[in-house]
Order: sequence, then C-alpha cells, then structure tokens
Amino acid sequence: MNPIAGVRVYGPLAGVGAEGLSDWLSDDRWAGSVEETCGVDALGAYRDLRLARDVAGRWAPDGDTMALARALSLDPAAHRADLEKEIFVALLCSPVRADFPSAGELAAAVRVRRRIVQAARRTVLAFDTEQAERPDCWSWTEATGFVLKPGHALIPSLELTLWPDRSGRLFSFSCYRATEYVLLLALAQELADSHPAALAALQRQWRTRAIQSGAFHDVFLREYGSLQAPLPPRYYVPGDRLWFRNPDAASAEVEGYEGSWVFYLGSGLFTNFWKPGQPYTLASKCVELYHWRDGLRQDGGRPWMDESVVEARVAGSLADPATTARILERMMRLRDPGGVYAEGGCIDASREALRSLLPGTWDLGLPILAATA
Repeated sequence: MNPIAGVRVYGPLAGVGAEGLSDWLSDDRWAGSVEETCGVDALGAYRDLRLARDVAGRWAPDGDTMALARALSLDPAAHRADLEKEIFVALLCSPVRADFPSAGELAAAVRVRRRIVQAARRTVLAFDTEQAERPDCWSWTEATGFVLKPGHALIPSLELTLWPDRSGRLFSFSCYRATEYVLLLALAQELADSHPAALAALQRQWRTRAIQSGAFHDVFLREYGSLQAPLPPRYYVPGDRLWFRNPDAASAEVEGYEGSWVFYLGSGLFTNFWKPGQPYTLASKCVELYHWRDGLRQDGGRPWMDESVVEARVAGSLADPATTARILERMMRLRDPGGVYAEGGCIDASREALRSLLPGTWDLGLPILAATA
C-alpha cells in the first residue's frame, strides 16, 4: 500500500484566508477519518493532517483517487462545495506531503484548484502548434509574446480568449500554452478576492511581457513527485496540471504530439480542450496516445498526424475490452526518462500545482510582484 503523507499546516487551523477549512474537516461523511499530529520544527508549530490508512484503503486504494467523489457521494460537477471537498480529501491522502505556511494557504490552494477545474471545463480551443490567435484585446511581438492592449483587464481578456460562450469563436492554441492561460485565469480570479495588490502587479506584467514556457513553470508552479520517487499512476488531485508522454519515438517527432498537457478535473476525468463536452477518461487518453503511432504520415519528408485515422482506431479499440486492456497494460507504465524510448508508458511521475499566493506567504518567483508579497 502506498504511504499516506497528507498535508502539513503551520500555525493555527483558523486565521486569515482559512474560510472553508473547518467546514471541510467537520463534514459528517468523514468524521473521525482524519488523523492529526502536532509538532514543532525550524519553521514553527505545525499540524499534520492525513486520512486514516484504513479509510484511504477504502476511498483511494493504492493511491487511486479517481473514484473519490463517488465514494463520498459528492457531485462536483453540480456543486462548488463538493468539488472543493474532493480536492481537500485528495490532498489528505497524498503520498507526498504538501506543506502549507498557513491554514489560509491550504484553503487558497483548494480554492484555486477549484477555479482551475471550473475554468478548464468551459475552455474550448482549436489545436494548432504553428498558428496562435487571440481576441483584439491582445497584441503580439516576438519579444513580448501576447500582451494586453491598453484599457483591457487581464481576467475578462483571458475569459474571452478561452471560452467560446463569451467570444463566439475558437482561438488557436497548443495544449501547453492552453494550460498556461487556464492557470493564469484561475490565479488571477483567486488574487482578485484574496490578494488584489498581487493581481494588479500581475496585470502590469502582462501589459509588458508574457511569462511563458519554462519561465512560466519556474515562476508560478511547484512540482511534486519525480522519476526517482514517482506518484502512484492513478493519484490525481483536481486542478493538477500533468503530462501524458507519447512513448512512440517516431510519432513523437510530429510537432505537438510529443505528449499531451492536461488538467485533472476530478471524478476520473481529464480536459479535452478540442472537443466540447467530451473530457477524457484515463483509459481513453491512454488509448488515444497509443494510436498516434497509427496516424503518423510523411509529407515530403515532414511527419504529420492524420487525426481521422487516430479517431477511427481509438473508437475501435475502446469498443473491444480485450484490446483496451492490452493497450492499457503498456500505456499505464511509468514513462521513460527524457530522450529514452524503451518499455515505458505514458504516465508521468509528477504533477504540477500553483505556489503560495496570499499576502505574507507569497511564493511566486516574479520580481515585479516582490513588493506585494
């Protein structure tokens, strides 16, 4: 059985920004199921919170959190509070301890994950690795990336870009850039409520230069799990950003098909930004990546992907339980290290989450925001 590390919270469980925490802990559905230990280390007094091992064995056996909502009789798609509770319980059974400098930061982490899920559910885009389109509220140069035009605010501009129910059209994105915009929107929404000065600074940043790619990861995100200490293959917290790797060397040469960046939405579902109302299950995502090898085509020496072939192969495999099981046996393995294509599957060892964001415990590495922390 996988270890259960849960969360460590410094300071009292009440305090600034900690709204919701007492409600989650007092929920009758898991009364008496949370273990608590106290201690003191170099950072101060803390409490460790985790699910009791026998409870975790029933609700998340072997670290599998994908049926948590069903086990707890939650309806996260319909009720915001239920989504936050699914997030909270998934954190309580984490195999890697998550440290929070205050109870307020733990509550903020749950809220911002909820906002990621809500934003991602509404996001529908056109997949394109070569073209990038944005609404008229953005301007672009090679030096700055897409930045806000004068008079336009960050949150409504991001909503207009991501949500076709606002704009009436789809804008072109790669999957990686799409996840950055969803994370930025959720962060900005949370800052509007809990750290307005930081939101103002973040908006100033996006008027001058976009933070993207590796810099975005370094500034805004923390990663937990590693190839040396991998997370269980079915352990996910709603709001996690994660990567499914394409383990086929040939089709991974096609730009945009090296792998797939997604968010975990909870209830066993992952984002599908390209097809509204059709989120992936773990099985359907693995089967799709497996069949990228069948869609590989060459055009004058340049590889490209025939999505129609992939869709047909995926439908056929998912209709045959034996074929699906065979594919999952391979794809559900931990991925190989970078540059290696051997016997590994598509499952990454780690997940990504936003850093601390409240006044006084701010942990995002953006110099322009240092004065607001």
